[in-house]
Parts: sequence; structure tokens; C-alpha cells
Amino acid sequence: MIVVTDGSRILGLGDLGVQGIGIAIGKLDLYVAAAGINPQRVLPVMIDVGTNNEKLLQDPLYLGLQQHRLDGEDYLAVVDEFMEAVFTRWPHVIVQFEDFQSKWAFKLLQRYRNTYRMFNDDVQGTAGVAIAGLLGAVRAQGSPMTDFPKQKIVVAGAGSAGIGVLNTARKTMARMLGNTESAFESARKQFWLVDAKGLITDERPDIDPDALPFSRKSIEVERHGLKEGSSLTEVVKKVKPDVLLGLSAVGGLFSKEVLEALKESTSTRPAIFPMSNPTKNAECTPEEAFSILGEQILFASGSPFNNVQLGNGKIGHSNQGNNMYLFPGIGLGTLLSGARVISDGMLQAAAECLAAYMKDEDIDNGIIYPPISSIRDITQEVAAAVIREVVAEDLAEGHRDMDTRELQRLDKEETLQYVKKSMWDPVYPTLVYRNEV
Repeated sequence: MIVVTDGSRILGLGDLGVQGIGIAIGKLDLYVAAAGINPQRVLPVMIDVGTNNEKLLQDPLYLGLQQHRLDGEDYLAVVDEFMEAVFTRWPHVIVQFEDFQSKWAFKLLQRYRNTYRMFNDDVQGTAGVAIAGLLGAVRAQGSPMTDFPKQKIVVAGAGSAGIGVLNTARKTMARMLGNTESAFESARKQFWLVDAKGLITDERPDIDPDALPFSRKSIEVERHGLKEGSSLTEVVKKVKPDVLLGLSAVGGLFSKEVLEALKESTSTRPAIFPMSNPTKNAECTPEEAFSILGEQILFASGSPFNNVQLGNGKIGHSNQGNNMYLFPGIGLGTLLSGARVISDGMLQAAAECLAAYMKDEDIDNGIIYPPISSIRDITQEVAAAVIREVVAEDLAEGHRDMDTRELQRLDKEETLQYVKKSMWDPVYPTLVYRNEV
């Protein structure tokens, strides 16, 4: 298992150059702890193509290349060479891309995803965890998960994470509606995308190609009393969304005015998801959300927050939508099935498994993510769901003694047992010291 970064966008800290290697190491720690990947079979990789961080360029103690980052074809040539080399050396390796700047995240994902066993955790992992939370929110609102295509969602942030969530959410809605062209068009109309310049419409000049599919048509916008560049507060007030999703990396973006506007939501339990990391970049805190909107809201953040005591003996649950819930299971399921590639269906199966994992009583209490303490159990379930989807899509090539035909014969419980038996466990023999006679 390889986790690779170029250090260009580490969390909300920006370009850290080679000092971003800690992210790759940390993610692999989680693969070992949560997914039971043998620690002798993981490799963190830092691709050093320079840095645009001027402070690091002037620092004589900086350990990386003290030159500006490669760009264009020169940059692609380096990453191409890396991918070809690792898959030549380890044909069954899985490569997880981590913390690449938005400029390259989508391009590299599209460049390699149909050829190599790879995925981008910031684009696809974040999206999967967000989708699981969104499906949990549908359940908490008293509806089946299949009602997800009816949700009105305002998204603040059009970077790699924001667009990644939108793409995955749209595909999930379309899948529930039958995966037809009209289903994709119907799903598109459920999203309102806002960036630093306001609401994105087809009148936006020089629109980012990745954001283009989610730009609203002028006629749609006018019917809601909005226009190109309308503020987040205006959009929330007019659209009355079921969900307000933050992936902007702008701390405090969900101001008092924005949260007040959400009071007009048509949902009985509006969901607020300030998903940006680290904590200082969260769009709002749970205290701010619960104090303005009351106890009925659903709250999930990307950073850890304490639960809120609401004063009437009730607790406002601060769910954390951590990528750790999904990426270990996606990696493990891909490995154990021998999937040729990592498909959208596999990612959606993982998200739906996580959403279904929660018990009804927890969901009713506003708890939409499980406790991290049960992460190995969650990972087993997610990996098993991924394996079943791989078999359904005819992508499986088997793993070691488990060939494709045997995978196809496994039922749901047998698949789960196969996952459990395959996980590495850090259990060591007890050393007993005795005095020599």
C-alpha cells in the first residue's frame, strides 16, 4: 500500500514541500491500525518537485529541493514515471494520492484511475464520508436513504474537496434514480455551488471546467430571486436547503447571518456540515450552530469538536466526518478482491455501507457517524461491501488463494469473515522470563 503526496496542499496549511511526508506516514498508520494492513507492506512516498513556499525557499535548513515547483508537462512526466515504476515493481499495489493541490488533484485522478489501482483521498474519500453523512441526515429526517435525490444542498467551496463531493453526490442520486441521462440532469438541479465570488452560474466568466457541470442556469437562478455572484446568505435564504455543506477552508464562513438564514429551511432537521480542516478553518463551530438553530439540527464537521450541552438535559452531537471511516476499508476491499481499478460504484458502496451502519436510535438522536473506537469493525464492513461491489461489477481478479470464482461464491457473511481472517493483527507472543537453574 502506497500513500503519495507532493506536499503542495497539506490540510489547510498549504505548500509544505517535503515536510508534507508526515501526512503519508500518518495515513499509512491508519491503514495498519484500522484495516490491518501489515506494516511491512506499506510505503509512504514524497514526490519532491520543488516548492512555491517562499519561506522554505529561503530557509537554509529546508531539506527539499530549493526551487520553484515543476509545472505543466515537466510535472506530469515525473508523476507518470513514478506511477509506471511502482506498478512495474509491484503490479498489485494500491496507490492513494494525498494532499495534492486542486490544480492537479482532478487531472491526475482522471489521468490514472482507469489504468491503475489508485484513488485520491481528498477528492473521493472526503466525498464518500460526506455522502455517508448526507444519507444519515436523510434517515434522521425520517425518510429512507432512497429519498436522497430529493435533498436540496448548498455547497460552499469549489476546490478539489467541494467538487469531489458534488460529483459523488450527483452520481449517488443518479444511481438511485436509475442512472439515466435524465436522472443525472435531475440530480444536478439539487445543488447550489457558491465560491469566494458567490453563486456560480453559467454567466460566470472563465469558469473552472471542474465547476462547470454544477453552474446554475440563469433562468433557474432568476426563478429563485438570485443572480450570478449572489452571496451565501442570499442563496441559503432563497433556496431553503436541507443541507448546508462547507468545504471552503474559510474559518467562520457560516456567519450568524448565514445560520439565521438557514432557519427558513423547509426541512424539519436541517443539516450543517462545516467539513473544512483543520479546526481553525471550520466554517462554524457546533456551539454557534446549535445556539442559533436549536436542538433539532444535525451537525457534522471535518475537525473534532466536543458535544454541546443544550441546557435542557439534551446533547447536541458534534459528529466528525473523518475520512478514516472509509479509506482503510476501500483500500482493504480493493486489495482482497484484486479489483483492476477503483470504480465509482465501489466508492458509493462504501459510503452507503457506512450510512447504514448506524442504528436507528443513534440516528434519531442526531448521531450520524459511529465512534472511532469501533474503527476496525467499521473497516471490515466497508471492505466487505467494496468486495461485493467489485464482484457485481466484474472487476475482481482475486487475491492469493482466493480466486475470482471463489469470491463470487461468497455470501455476505462469508465475505465479512474472509475480510476478518485476512487482516493483520498486532498480537505478539508473551515473553516469559525465568531464572536459570
